[in-house]
Amino acid sequence: MTTHHSGPVRPDQLRVVPANEASWADLLAIFGTTDYPGHCYCQAYKVRDCDWAAVAVDSRRDSLRNGTNCGDPAAASTTGLVGYLEDEPVGWVAVEPRIAYPRLLRTRTVWSGRDEDKADEGVWAVTCFVTRRGYRGRGITYGLAAAAVDYARDRGAAALEGYGMLTEPGREITWGELHHGAVQVFEAAGLRPVSQPSKRRVVMRIDFA
Repeated sequence: MTTHHSGPVRPDQLRVVPANEASWADLLAIFGTTDYPGHCYCQAYKVRDCDWAAVAVDSRRDSLRNGTNCGDPAAASTTGLVGYLEDEPVGWVAVEPRIAYPRLLRTRTVWSGRDEDKADEGVWAVTCFVTRRGYRGRGITYGLAAAAVDYARDRGAAALEGYGMLTEPGREITWGELHHGAVQVFEAAGLRPVSQPSKRRVVMRIDFA
């Protein structure tokens, strides 16, 4: 991995592609093996609560690989996008129809104060961002969020949701807490608050004409 780049990364500096157009090796480089992404492999919302602890890490990794269809540009579907800074894979964002996330549909705080059809296939969701070690804290997620909006819109989504975290000035936040994305990242991509089901979580949404 080359890390000679420094400073903030603008969204227009990222090249973002559907994960099936990226290699599995590139995606593994982003996830790594030593912290949360390399244990979850973006499967937390894919598995029912009662089953999560029983799913081995290897199985989570295999599920990610099967869902992304990495290395198969002709694949009919994928589960997210991969971002590159020049030729280096630096970030991932999970974006799919909301119904693809069984655990999300059972997360009560997401639905607090909302009355809508959870099974609406037209609503898509961003559930996770991963920034590669060595590139964190430089704004990679802004470009990924903007690309997720375009990706969902281009594939016929009626709306896109995100589940942003409110950051507080002076309060230190670990990287893992922000894997759902910060509120300001979604705001920059055009999403607006729908509800605030908890002190630090805000449901963000953009409806497409």
